[in-house]
Amino acid sequence: MPSNDVRILLESAVPTVAVGAIAAVAGGVAAGGKGVIGAVVATLVVLLFMGVGLYVLQQIAKSLPHLFQAMGLMLYLAQILLMFIFIALFQDTTLFHPKVFALALVAGTLAWVAAQARATMKSKILYVEPESTTGVENEKSGHSA
Repeated sequence: MPSNDVRILLESAVPTVAVGAIAAVAGGVAAGGKGVIGAVVATLVVLLFMGVGLYVLQQIAKSLPHLFQAMGLMLYLAQILLMFIFIALFQDTTLFHPKVFALALVAGTLAWVAAQARATMKSKILYVEPESTTGVENEKSGHSA
């Protein structure tokens, strides 16, 4: 992964882990050990889904840049739908507290999206390739050459 991608990944994952830790403490206070497990599982699910999504989106940006925006929107829609499916599948589980799981999942997702937006806005990614200064100078191209 290029350094910008790694930086965006780290700047998105660290706040998500912090929100997950806060959710684990709150879940532990509210629901005991099962609340802690629910918050930890939710944080891991968010990190997995969003991290894989970021990787896939970066690969699409490199190979099919003209589809980047549409694929990004479709990817976020798919991630949100998968999150709802996880909440629905685990709503009756006895392994962890389902309400803490759902709240931590939503809080972690919001933290990831906000941190990723901030990291992307702060990064200085070139959207136009600068001209090379090592090539032939004053070479004209086009019909006026």
